[in-house]
Amino acid sequence: MRLAAIWRHPIKAHGAEPLDAVTLDAGRTMPWDRVWAIAHSAARVVAGSGDWAPCANFSRGAKSPRLMAIRARVDEERGRVHLTHPDVPALDVDPDDPEDARTLVAWAAALASPDRAAPAFVVRARQGMTDSDYPTLSLLNRASLALLGEQMGKPLGEARFRGNLWLDGLEPFAEFDLIGRDLRIGGATVRVTERITRCKATTVDPETGVPDADTLGALRAHWGHQDFGVYVTVTKGGRVAVGDAAAPQP
Repeated sequence: MRLAAIWRHPIKAHGAEPLDAVTLDAGRTMPWDRVWAIAHSAARVVAGSGDWAPCANFSRGAKSPRLMAIRARVDEERGRVHLTHPDVPALDVDPDDPEDARTLVAWAAALASPDRAAPAFVVRARQGMTDSDYPTLSLLNRASLALLGEQMGKPLGEARFRGNLWLDGLEPFAEFDLIGRDLRIGGATVRVTERITRCKATTVDPETGVPDADTLGALRAHWGHQDFGVYVTVTKGGRVAVGDAAAPQP
């Protein structure tokens, strides 16, 4: 097996960014991944608390499909995020700056579905605001993606599934067999903890923000579940890069 791709998502559900390499820290989420999230008007979160909260509190692609077409780029030195979308002008913001945060909310509101709770305020998490209530990364399998696409009769892009680490060289859906095991990737070691159950965001074309594929129906029809990919926790920090070997540990 090898590491085929690395992605991070600095603002939860608002932009995907491909990377060549990243240094992981034990017990933490990926650096600059889901650092911020945009809470909606019906959210039950406290602004400024930094506490983890379930995804239902935030604007996301499952409710506002157009968000899925956002791309992001982080300027780590300046703490700024550059966002692009095919339907609106690009935006460069520091989400920690109150004025920039208001600008970000207004920008996101132009892409949000009008029949859903509107984007309201930006939150910054002490740990990455992933969908799990403990610090994880998501590990996905390109062979599983290819097989799902074959069953659906169309290719599926990686950005549709908002994963962090993508593997090559593994049989389709064999990532589920790794649960409970340690996996060394480059200079880091991760422990595979559980399956990821998917939502409607995966039905959206990440290039256009338009729903175009019943991924959930295909998963249920062919495999009897809506699971795609697995969560992992970092047990030993280190640098990982695209092309690194990946191997289960004894």
